[in-house]
Amino acid sequence: MSRFDAQGLTIGIDIGTTAAKAVAVGESGRVHARARIPHRLRVPSPDQFEHDAEEAWRRGPVAALEQLNTPDAKAVAVSSMVPSMTAVDAVGRPITPGLLYGDSRGRVPGAAEPPLPALGEAAEFLRWTAAQAPDAAGYWPAPAVANHALAGEAVIDFATAVTSLPLFDGAGWNAAACAERGARVDQMPRVETFGTAAGEVRGSSGVLAVGAIDALCEQIVAGADHDGDVLVLCGTTLIVWTTVSEARQVPGLWTIPHTTAGKSQIGGASNAGGLFLNWVDRVVAQADPDAADPRLVPVWLPYIRGERTPFHDPDRRAKLDGVDLTHDAAALRRAAYEASGFAVRQILELGGAPVRRIIATGGGTRVAPWMQAIADATGRPVEVSAAAEGAALGAAFLARMAVGLESVITDASRWAAVERVVEPRPEWLAPTRDRYRRFLELSGSKLC
Repeated sequence: MSRFDAQGLTIGIDIGTTAAKAVAVGESGRVHARARIPHRLRVPSPDQFEHDAEEAWRRGPVAALEQLNTPDAKAVAVSSMVPSMTAVDAVGRPITPGLLYGDSRGRVPGAAEPPLPALGEAAEFLRWTAAQAPDAAGYWPAPAVANHALAGEAVIDFATAVTSLPLFDGAGWNAAACAERGARVDQMPRVETFGTAAGEVRGSSGVLAVGAIDALCEQIVAGADHDGDVLVLCGTTLIVWTTVSEARQVPGLWTIPHTTAGKSQIGGASNAGGLFLNWVDRVVAQADPDAADPRLVPVWLPYIRGERTPFHDPDRRAKLDGVDLTHDAAALRRAAYEASGFAVRQILELGGAPVRRIIATGGGTRVAPWMQAIADATGRPVEVSAAAEGAALGAAFLARMAVGLESVITDASRWAAVERVVEPRPEWLAPTRDRYRRFLELSGSKLC
């Protein structure tokens, strides 16, 4: 690497659903070192979803940083999924399960679905966690646990805090809302603006920078900044965002601000990502999905854990339709990847915005059949990001901001790079289109 790049290394750490991933990045955006520390995803029951927070949120990020072995890095920032919650003791060690998005312990009893379905979930996580550990020193989401382990600072960013509404009202923790769930404001983490310095990393002179939500970190380095750019985050959760010039409201979808001034994103999160595909990988015999006959593939509904966007129905379940003696393991595996592609297409069509290009990022981009199925299902080329660890990469850029190496978040777009383009295959387009219509019928979508 160049001398300048070596002197400007920063580190991003992403706490994902199945692993803590870390990258050391130079000024150019080139990744110079990578680390991955797997952790367990615990599913105590079909509607519960948790981590061993000590393993995943505390030890994992520290181990990932040590594995990078870059002691001269200027700064470190952490990204993470939302919402999450655990109770901690006086030294910041988790003492209850690390509750994750979609866990039934986050459901608001009798409440109508809010505009953003995750809102209210963190508050119910706090209620459950405080009841389990009423004398805890703190109630922290994943990034606060990690930041405390790295630098002794229980800090999170404003975007993460806002997802815990009504606990956080945009200016600070709401004492009444916290008290109603069994907590005090002093038990909640400190909140700061992302990309600012928050402390010093233990055992080094590096700065702890405030990171952000994983999806935001992915977005700032993906280059999906123009109207009609679609960002598909291929992780345990499948997330689809289309950039639009004006905010629009569509039932079942979310609309959030883009980091580019004046623009918004419409779309949402689906369970038809790695959560579903990894399950299929465990229960279906190994085979090459590309060996399937395009005309002989059944249709999966991928709802093994309910569905988020666009149905927001935790009680939906999976279904495999049209299986017969002509189908083999290759056909079943192809059907699973198609189901994920169909979820992408469904969110795009519901959003109604013209599509300019599709950019895929996340660890799932390493799975070639998945990328191919998205291209075939949408009938569009899929531009695969050069960095599978997009959330960690975005966090590394925020770390640069904290030490004055960057000043404008939109400059992160210069780190966007495409590794390859996956083209839709002509012989698959018509059969896949027919199966998509069947997918819509089976799911009860209004598009069919």
